[in-house]
Amino acid sequence: MKRSTKAERSELRLAARIWGTLPRTSTDLLAQLVEAYHLSVGRGDLAYINGRWYVTHTGLLGIARRNRCSGINVQAITDFCEASSQRWAFRATVYKSKSCRGFVGFGDADPSNVSNLVRGAEMRVAETRAVNRALRKAYGIGICSVEEIGAGADTSQPPQESKKLPPQRTNGSGNRTVRDRLCQVIREHQLDPNLVKSYAIDFCGVKSLRDATREQVENFVAHLADWAQRDRNALLCQLNSYPAQKEGAA
Repeated sequence: MKRSTKAERSELRLAARIWGTLPRTSTDLLAQLVEAYHLSVGRGDLAYINGRWYVTHTGLLGIARRNRCSGINVQAITDFCEASSQRWAFRATVYKSKSCRGFVGFGDADPSNVSNLVRGAEMRVAETRAVNRALRKAYGIGICSVEEIGAGADTSQPPQESKKLPPQRTNGSGNRTVRDRLCQVIREHQLDPNLVKSYAIDFCGVKSLRDATREQVENFVAHLADWAQRDRNALLCQLNSYPAQKEGAA
């Protein structure tokens, strides 16, 4: 068997810290993605959702940059666009080199397939989806991108009340500090507390946040704050892939 490289081992350790113990098929695929495309969990290039890996827009742009992509052309498909209804469709063409004939991808978005958290940004979502599909074709990326995931059932609610925040397992001023930091991140980046709770449970690898250790929760808050600051749109796509926890659920 091939020996894992230092980069692969580092990414596997980070993935385990974020998502807990992963099945062998998932770790094998992660190692392949790191080796073949130099994707990184730490940079936010990948997301692990419901047992499957997804590449992010950030990760795809990184692949294009490392391979000296010659250019990306994006055009609206006017026959399928209706501004009054927030329906948009784009055609993106990726040119790997100056002599490349181009790899084409299409993306669409409307209020029925985006979350309330990005409502009003359907045009940008559609453009990103088109670019992602074209990049995946151009560079042979077999896994879907996070931004291409549909919204599914709309369970998002405005992040207004702190009572929706997940409970901590232990008491004390230290936990209050962690909770306050989480509240601040949610307010600052306008995240849905219920979706954040669902993501936190997956991140910590527990059935209930009551089972999470203080260290796990602190790691999650740091991870959430970093990702929200670096690429909020990708984080929103990650959050929207989770069913929101019912208020007060453990």
